[in-house]
Amino acid sequence: QVQLVESGGGSVQAGGSLRLSCEASEYPKGVYFMAWFRQAPGKEREGVAALYGRAGSTFYADSVKDRFTISQDPPKKTLYLQMDRLKPDDTAIYYCAAAPKPKGGHWAAQSKYEYWGQGTQVTVSS
Repeated sequence: QVQLVESGGGSVQAGGSLRLSCEASEYPKGVYFMAWFRQAPGKEREGVAALYGRAGSTFYADSVKDRFTISQDPPKKTLYLQMDRLKPDDTAIYYCAAAPKPKGGHWAAQSKYEYWGQGTQVTVSS
């Protein structure tokens, strides 16, 4: 059982930055995915960014590419999401997800991930 705890959310003006952290009780090894998802009010949860394995191949949603950066520090059991040039459309609850034994499919498929955090709110004002 892996527990995930997100932190770093808050309120910021458009154009600003935030860094989210996700601390895991146990960090995956070998072949795994770690990801960030978000859910805006009235919308479905969507994949934001993912990271594959210790080598850290990365994947991004088109809407955040070149603005967000996903990274990890396995010795600290922590996943990060650096969010720059934030927009009001980025307002959402952000969730960390872990797939220690990933199932097949697209990186942004929620069914791929076995463990989820409780989420952290990000609010971007114009």
